[in-house]
Amino acid sequence: MQAVINHLIQLQELILIRDEQKVTSGNEHLESLNASILSMTQKLPADVRVQFEKLAKRDRLVIVSIPDGICAGCGMRLPISGVQSVRQLRELQYCPNCSRILYYSDDQPRRVKKGPRRTDVPKMGIARFSSEMLVIPELQAETGEEAIRELAVKMQAEGFVDDAGKFVEGVLRREAILSTVMSSGVAFPHVRGVEGGGLTLALGISRKGVHFHNHGDTPTKIIFLVAIPTAASAFYLRLLAGLAQVFSKPDARKLLTTEKEPVKVWKTLVKLTRATIK
Repeated sequence: MQAVINHLIQLQELILIRDEQKVTSGNEHLESLNASILSMTQKLPADVRVQFEKLAKRDRLVIVSIPDGICAGCGMRLPISGVQSVRQLRELQYCPNCSRILYYSDDQPRRVKKGPRRTDVPKMGIARFSSEMLVIPELQAETGEEAIRELAVKMQAEGFVDDAGKFVEGVLRREAILSTVMSSGVAFPHVRGVEGGGLTLALGISRKGVHFHNHGDTPTKIIFLVAIPTAASAFYLRLLAGLAQVFSKPDARKLLTTEKEPVKVWKTLVKLTRATIK
């Protein structure tokens, strides 16, 4: 049963990656992604395939984890017996509230930063997902992987994720499937399933540019590293579309990369994305 669970997780990831490609690169890679999705779907056991396709018509999130015994899709807390059934892997288990397929994982990083207090002034735009604390205006990294690691360490140091090592592993697994680098030299490496809070974004700028091993010779100068809780997967597409729209423009990239102090980079980011990140 573990093999079926792994297959479903990989299939769902491909579907989500296809959605990402549509908002950042248009039709690029869509043909190969569609072929891979079809092939993986056909390889599912017949009864599982029927259930997967039924659930997929309703929502992109068909299979979700149960961090702390809670369905990551809808937030329902499972009874102890339900958690045990999921962990035993004797048969597929479904959330009694949202009907998603459930699985157990203990190797995902978690978001540990506490949410806003009721007395805090509500944040708007990009400030809902990031802050000046998560900006590195001059990355020291020489490669894309080093840049990801540098930003992940920053996120851990500021208390936004509990384990930078696990976080990096998840990001690199995602990058190995299909690079998140855009032709404009902007990258959006990320990992899903970082539960315990909201979507979180860090920004790093490389003056000379870094190279991602699976994206040719194009140097990448602007890197957004994103931790995505399962329930925010759909919203992430809107955030990604907004950022891609802004930084596909050379003038916007120049404005952001010209600044050298975290506070100025942050203010520029907020100003540039005010119209697209609601």
